[in-house]
Amino acid sequence: MSLDGTYDAGNIFAKILRGEAPSVRVFEDEHVMAFMDVFPQAKGHVLVIPKHSTARNFLEEAPEIIGPLMLGVQRVARAVRAALKPDGLTISQFNGAPAGQTVYHLHFHIIPRWEGVPLGRHAEGMADMDELKDLAEQISAMIA
Repeated sequence: MSLDGTYDAGNIFAKILRGEAPSVRVFEDEHVMAFMDVFPQAKGHVLVIPKHSTARNFLEEAPEIIGPLMLGVQRVARAVRAALKPDGLTISQFNGAPAGQTVYHLHFHIIPRWEGVPLGRHAEGMADMDELKDLAEQISAMIA
């Protein structure tokens, strides 16, 4: 898909927001929802999405949504760091299929990184749900 197009209200993240699809939630406030990526690139991979948006990517998002969204991303990233003690964090956001975007609802990836541990491929290999729930609890407990 290109950078341009129509928002699909049937995308998986829209379904998660409406409660029509399951997720392992880490954090939620009036602006954002954070949940574990079921196809993680690393242990503790979290996704953060705006709750009140139909933007397919960052370029389409309204400025009044971006501020609270970025605060949510930072808040969750700090909790991932505190809970899992990674050597580093990758915080990424893809715009369009050529950039690696696979779900067309604006979202950010927070991926813990450890020295010497290779990064998994994007959207490859489903995680164990019990492990995701355990990680979500650890991260949620560190949200300030």
